[in-house]
Amino acid sequence: MVGASRTILSLSLSSSLFTFSRIPHVIPFLRLHKPSSRFYHVFRPLCAVTAPTETNIADPDQLKHTILLERLRLRHLKDSSKPQLRPSIVGIDEDNSNRKKKKLVENFEELGLSEEVMGALQELNIEVPTEIQCIGIPAVMERKSVVLGSHTGSGKTLAYLLPIVQLMREDEASLGKITKPRRPRTVVLCPTRELSEQVYRVAKSVSHHARFRCTLISGGSRIRPQEDSLNNAIDMVVGTPGRILQHIEEGNMVYGDITYLVLDEADTMFDRGFGPDIRKFLAPLKQRALKTNDQGFQTVLVTATMTMAVQKLVDEEFQGIEHLRTSTLHKKIANARHDFVKLSGSEDKLEALLQVLEPSLAKGSKVMVFCNTLNSSRAVDHFLSENQISTVNYHGEVPAEQRIENLKKFREEEGDCPTLVCTDLAARGLDLDVDHVIMFDFPKNSIDYLHRTGRTARMGAKGKVTSLLSRKDQMLAGRIEEAMRNNESLESLTNDNVRRDAARTQITQEKGRSVKQIRAVSKQRNTRDKGTSSPPARKPTAPPARKPTGSKYPVRKSSSVSKPGRPSSPPAKSEKPKRKILKTVGSRSIAAKGKKGSERRTGKKLSVVGFRGRSSSARAT
Repeated sequence: MVGASRTILSLSLSSSLFTFSRIPHVIPFLRLHKPSSRFYHVFRPLCAVTAPTETNIADPDQLKHTILLERLRLRHLKDSSKPQLRPSIVGIDEDNSNRKKKKLVENFEELGLSEEVMGALQELNIEVPTEIQCIGIPAVMERKSVVLGSHTGSGKTLAYLLPIVQLMREDEASLGKITKPRRPRTVVLCPTRELSEQVYRVAKSVSHHARFRCTLISGGSRIRPQEDSLNNAIDMVVGTPGRILQHIEEGNMVYGDITYLVLDEADTMFDRGFGPDIRKFLAPLKQRALKTNDQGFQTVLVTATMTMAVQKLVDEEFQGIEHLRTSTLHKKIANARHDFVKLSGSEDKLEALLQVLEPSLAKGSKVMVFCNTLNSSRAVDHFLSENQISTVNYHGEVPAEQRIENLKKFREEEGDCPTLVCTDLAARGLDLDVDHVIMFDFPKNSIDYLHRTGRTARMGAKGKVTSLLSRKDQMLAGRIEEAMRNNESLESLTNDNVRRDAARTQITQEKGRSVKQIRAVSKQRNTRDKGTSSPPARKPTAPPARKPTGSKYPVRKSSSVSKPGRPSSPPAKSEKPKRKILKTVGSRSIAAKGKKGSERRTGKKLSVVGFRGRSSSARAT
């Protein structure tokens, strides 16, 4: 009892002291700046994560600041309490539904990879598979021809390399296939030399544990060393289509054992003029697959974007291929912050670039500046050099060897990292650790925007994207920003489409306004016609000759037929013809009134027809 009494007394005392501390102007000597920690748990919210900071609540500004922070904290707790849904590939039955939903696996072992492949992953320090890897690895291991679609930096290279390497080892064990000179079993086609070298480095790292031989065959290098490498026993060839076709024509490489074909960045290859080379490479493979004893070949297409036009070409060229897409395809990268800086005609765009660039360089961030043209890229490079900012270039007029050297300087961690000024040539296929992407020139479509932003925030890292918008870019940028805010797809947004949609919306609005105006004028006219035509409608009921002179309708009597000897007021006679014309408008009697009346009526009809014109009532006033 004594202990319980002490506890109740201490709680009461602490409550009283807390109440007095909240009103220091009443009892100032009882204000407590630091309440005792053993009483603090009584007032601590149950959902609190950290103890709130103690402030002097007597200050009104401080009190407002404290309330704001508390609201933000509670909002954060509310948002964090929402369950995070993750898509997946392993189908499980729901409790109350026959539909199947997917979930991501916890590790690569659940995907059925062998110990050799798992050893390569451990060397790469990769433990948890990404969404595209969870979807793509089982499908490729089932020997399906698939299209793997996911945003840049999501691990698509490993999504096809790991299962293909395991399938080659299984073929060696079951079919007795061995490594032969000039007869690769896997061919990986890439649109650029830089992407080929990137895929080749990943394949070499996997081959240290999985035990297969790989070589690089790409343009921009001497042919003789490549011939020597092909003359050795080879399992996998990575390269560009043009150079590989050249080696095939010269007899340095044959189709006989090709079982697995990969087209990396397939959308770029079909969109940038590689279609004829790909069809030329595929023709012998398709002819070989028609033979009875041949097992055919498996095709894997990899892409970060897939427009409807490219998808149609793919479906025509690879009939029956299966499309596998992640939830992030054609959508913004979650870990990247997107800022849109609107510029009017008065600001200098180069000065705005410098203001955006300098804070990132002060933090030691790696920055890429994208331009639409070579001239724009040269102007940016010259301006930054004049402001003592180190830069390297990456565009079409830079030689291939120099581009590789520039990328090497940009990747270096030691020393001052230069700023990479580039065109869209660097927007696809390059695996770079970029902290900040700046779009000096805004792209002309959403696909290029997605590829540019894909250079940052790769494999779960954080990044930032800043776009400098001139007036001509603000319409497309606003639509992209709205789509990202609503988590919509950015597949088919272009300058032409956005402007066409805006024009259609404006035309529809103008049509709506014109229809409303016409209806309002017609309503006014009908009301006026009813008011003027209702009294004359009674004229035929009583012939004017039989009515007495002292009738109570003296004015309306003379409206239809006026006797010459009958005196009448001049104002009444002047109004009667006008009413008569309005009454007979639209009837057959208008032809009997002569051309003058018909022309007057025709003019009135045309006055209200006008898509953008004023109404007849407005003109009358």
